[in-house]
Amino acid sequence: MTKLFPVFLTSLIVLFASLLRAETKQPNIVFIFADDWGWGDLGCHGHPYLKTPNIDRLAKEGTDFYRFTVSSGVCSPSRTAVITGHFPARYNIDGHFAWVPSNQKRNMPDWLDTNAPLLPKFLKKAGYSTAHYGKWHLANDMIPDAPFLTEYGYDDYGSYNCSGPQMFVHDDVKSAIPFMEKSHAKGKPFFINLWIHEPHTPFHVDPKLQKLFPKLDEADNIYAATLYHADLRIGQLLDALDRMGATKDTLVIFSSDNGPARGSPNSPITLMYDSATGPGYGIGGAKGVTGGRRAFKGALMEGGIGVPFIARWPGKIPTGKVDKDSIFSAVDLLPTFCDLANVLLPKSYKSDGISQVKTLMGKGESKRSKALFWKISAPWPAHPSKPDHWVSYAVVLDQWKLCTSRNFDHMELFNLITDPLEKNDVSNKEKSVVKKLKKELDDWLASLPEKPTGNVFSSLRDK
Repeated sequence: MTKLFPVFLTSLIVLFASLLRAETKQPNIVFIFADDWGWGDLGCHGHPYLKTPNIDRLAKEGTDFYRFTVSSGVCSPSRTAVITGHFPARYNIDGHFAWVPSNQKRNMPDWLDTNAPLLPKFLKKAGYSTAHYGKWHLANDMIPDAPFLTEYGYDDYGSYNCSGPQMFVHDDVKSAIPFMEKSHAKGKPFFINLWIHEPHTPFHVDPKLQKLFPKLDEADNIYAATLYHADLRIGQLLDALDRMGATKDTLVIFSSDNGPARGSPNSPITLMYDSATGPGYGIGGAKGVTGGRRAFKGALMEGGIGVPFIARWPGKIPTGKVDKDSIFSAVDLLPTFCDLANVLLPKSYKSDGISQVKTLMGKGESKRSKALFWKISAPWPAHPSKPDHWVSYAVVLDQWKLCTSRNFDHMELFNLITDPLEKNDVSNKEKSVVKKLKKELDDWLASLPEKPTGNVFSSLRDK
């Protein structure tokens, strides 16, 4: 009997933990991921003319995190980090997915591997209804044999920049609301990636909304109307949650895949055509701002990777709070969402991020003990028109960020806590920190694969 007691006690503890887990209600999760939305492009961030009342409402009813960064300055790698919890360089995804010859030339796959660890698959296995509406760009509409989104763990989807039919660009929330209602009626928690198009080019602007900004010049008018349209749809989604009585049970997050796009100065207003989303205004209408952060889309300075991140979950996340200190990364989203959803991740899975549940709940820390890494193709020396777009590699550890050129012959070091706008290079004063972070970066680069592997190549490569 004495020998059996430890076995009995262990079984009792396991049973109790299982019951406790089962009684913890899984929240609904709606992750709104905009495309090229600058940190400063919000009313609640002080923009002088943009109207974003519904996103501002999220900030008023939740917490606004100022130090959130995505894992790239461009689209596809940034989205890879969200869905896998890994740095995109682990999959040789360093740029956007384009047509096959371009992917091949850049040593990239043609789509994200369906056998990678995937957030929707983890949540689906834990009982969630899963859906994706809006942009995909983890493949491309020019690659017809890329996997459909159902192979990535989604029960339902409507998308563009993917293989197969392209969803109408403004049908994202229109598609998401019935899915939420159906899942809610069944008593199932739902997870939705709502990856909206705005404000990426082409600008599919509604002329009726342009009339709301009559005093603005043409470019600013186009930009303001485009973002206001996105905000209106987000408001429709929030209203639907209220009607369903699901607001208190739903974590809603608004963020962006990278910083704002910018054309050359005084770019003309012209029409362009996108094979996935159709006609609209081109880069001349891009007027996004970064809130004073250096550089824009495509760069690894904070203007390219520091984006809005607003989270609301009534009764769980502090209301009306601004968190200016917690360093929060896109690779943290998978472990954070899975933690909130009571998902037991496989022992073989090792995220590059950390669970940030405490940070969401207002109990995070300003320092970060696990390093973050970035890799992108950037020119050195920098082009005169984009003087801050020279960083090919970056690493963040604790409060420090080291930026390097592609040949490591130029480096800059910043203290993100005291200098979040990266105005003061302290590399000459903190040589020991530079040495430490450079060693971290070297070890990380050595761990990366030389080329893509797996079932990630289009049959078009054979041709």
